[in-house]
Amino acid sequence: MLVAAAVCPCPPLLVPEVAAGASAELEPLRAACDEALGVVLAAGPDLLVVVGTGPEAEVWTEGGAGSFHRYGVPLVAALPGGRAEGPELSPALTVGAWLLGRAGATLPTHACAVPADAPADRMLGLGQGLAGLADRVGLLVMGDGSACRSLKAPGYLDERAEGYDEELARALGTADTAALAALDPDLAAELKAEGRAPWQVLAGAAEGAGLTARLGYQDAPYGVGYLVASWS
Repeated sequence: MLVAAAVCPCPPLLVPEVAAGASAELEPLRAACDEALGVVLAAGPDLLVVVGTGPEAEVWTEGGAGSFHRYGVPLVAALPGGRAEGPELSPALTVGAWLLGRAGATLPTHACAVPADAPADRMLGLGQGLAGLADRVGLLVMGDGSACRSLKAPGYLDERAEGYDEELARALGTADTAALAALDPDLAAELKAEGRAPWQVLAGAAEGAGLTARLGYQDAPYGVGYLVASWS
């Protein structure tokens, strides 16, 4: 069953080497991610599963790695507790692997990539399946909020974006699985909210688990909603 989860955004800028001169601006976000992941590790899971978007559905059960070479940084992040060979992790999962390495995690870890447009019912079912993989399962859920919070945002300004992220923050900060399950895939696509599918995996995994939540970070420094929460 699911015993704890951390929800973190997945911008490559989380990695100081990628952010370069802008690194200090995101230090509060890194600290919040570290704290949320610490809650998961402290819960003592037998298995950790990293969930994030990818171009297609894919799983890694024997380890895996991804690189930041596309950003001009010779850095590789690998999942703990397994081999680094095989298909490369998606960018979102690579950031998750980097966070795990930063935390010194050593427990067995799987990774699961889900398409950004995956149907909600499939994500809920996937979450239920992941929660049953071990007696004590922890999740690291990677995903950004809307990317339409400002004129310079990747998706330009959409007046619906701020309200979307506010409701999302409420749901993540109160472990409202029903609200996450009800997120509209079409609206998420319009607002370029990449985390919609991974959050619905969390909703499926946490159904009936009786977890409580804490929102650790909420901001949109580059016109993209970044939210951090811990469930335990």
